[in-house]
Amino acid sequence: MIGLMEWVQKISSLPIGYSKVNYEGKSYGVSRADFNEGRSIKVYAKDLGGNHFISFNYYCTSTSNLLKPCEMSSEDVIHFLEHYT
Repeated sequence: MIGLMEWVQKISSLPIGYSKVNYEGKSYGVSRADFNEGRSIKVYAKDLGGNHFISFNYYCTSTSNLLKPCEMSSEDVIHFLEHYT
């Protein structure tokens, strides 16, 4: 399992706007938008051949870093961050 700093690196490596990644042998379209000078990041990834998606927000505050999944478990988001290429 990767840690918080690796999550930040994986999230930051996604281009702002639209891109494609591979995850579990499938192609995903990924949208990334940054807000508040990069302190808030929204990521939405959708399986281009199916219905599966990954959606989360990442917040960097003065006191903590928060990974907030949207309509899914933290484990699903973490698995995506650990395994997409």
